[in-house]
Amino acid sequence: MKEAKVANILHAVTNGRDALDFLHQRGAYTASPRPDLILLDLNLPGISGHTVLAEIKRDPSLLTIPVVVLTSSESEADIVKSYEEHANCFISKPVDFSSFLDIVSRIESFWFSIVRLPQPG
Repeated sequence: MKEAKVANILHAVTNGRDALDFLHQRGAYTASPRPDLILLDLNLPGISGHTVLAEIKRDPSLLTIPVVVLTSSESEADIVKSYEEHANCFISKPVDFSSFLDIVSRIESFWFSIVRLPQPG
């Protein structure tokens, strides 16, 4: 993300349980901030990205946070299921690192420079 020159503060977790704990401010993540945007991989260890997405979109306190599914999957079933679970967009990760950096930069530009997001509260 540093190479993509992402200007926003980034928090990362490595599995579905930690993602949900971070979002619900539980356990080791009690002081975690509410994110403005969630980049979600579907291929998370433990609890799947689809399960995390469904829980985010069921929770009124998290519902307005945009979720960008950014995953290696190109499966039509994953695309359809992600939108059925109310993902805000689905992006397949490019294999090439420089293309990945370009995608990350475009995501940041779109969601933080062009889109108007609701203020929490």
